[in-house]
Amino acid sequence: MNADSDVLTGVAMSMLLIRGKFKVEGGAKPDGDTLPFIPDNAADWKLVPGQGQIVPKADGRASIRLEGIDALETHYGEKQHVEHQPRGLAHEAADELLKFLGFDTVLRADDETVATTPDSVPGWILTRGADAFGRCVAFVGKGTPPVYSGYWIDVDDDLLKRTANHRLLLLGLAYPTFYSGLPVYLRELLTEASEKARASAKGVWKVDKTLDGAKVTGMTSLTDDTTGAVILPKLFRRLKDYLDFRAPTPRHWLAFAPSWPGLRTTSIASSRIPRRSTGACTTSSRSPPTTP
Repeated sequence: MNADSDVLTGVAMSMLLIRGKFKVEGGAKPDGDTLPFIPDNAADWKLVPGQGQIVPKADGRASIRLEGIDALETHYGEKQHVEHQPRGLAHEAADELLKFLGFDTVLRADDETVATTPDSVPGWILTRGADAFGRCVAFVGKGTPPVYSGYWIDVDDDLLKRTANHRLLLLGLAYPTFYSGLPVYLRELLTEASEKARASAKGVWKVDKTLDGAKVTGMTSLTDDTTGAVILPKLFRRLKDYLDFRAPTPRHWLAFAPSWPGLRTTSIASSRIPRRSTGACTTSSRSPPTTP
């Protein structure tokens, strides 16, 4: 099987394994779903297919966007308009990712850069390609990989459960959000982990307002560490982009509803995030949003 196989079937999908290390010091701002990775052999980046070309830095590092999950934003936007979601859960996800990979201590500065002990940790990634922004989209694991670097390997249940992606969903510290082309069986495994966390009201699921609705009068309605509404990060990004473009008034603002169970996939004029819809929606009750 290769990367061009029919990924929407239940057949196991092959992904490229690359061995290397995770190193986040040096100005990186890792959050719960993005961090830098340095292959043992920088030439391995050339093996990664996808829409965009991966251009590593001088030390070989490139950004990894974790496959299948979306964690609360610790920093989003251009320099003059950087915003974050409530930082308690956002930092909890970011710190859990680093500690899972083997970092003993994580010290986070006000600008979201971090210092860690140890300086780096060994690990591996499983990728089916880079996105249009040149980020490698991957599952990430710690320690010794199951096969040699540069080989394609079938990703089964056991291997998926060894990844940080699966763990963050199981702890409720990220939302399941799928890029197009991720196989059904992997989506189901990740959704199952997320549903367990949701049933136990873990992490974001204890306070999530994506479906219940939240009144938004400005950015602080979404960013305040104490009172800010915790919502699907993709929805937060769309709302933030809109509020940057046009400040809300008491009578009108635009909310973008993602493809999420019970939500309409449309743009609406409203003073609230849409509640559960009884009309038709584009996904089943089990399906998280798909990231294009």
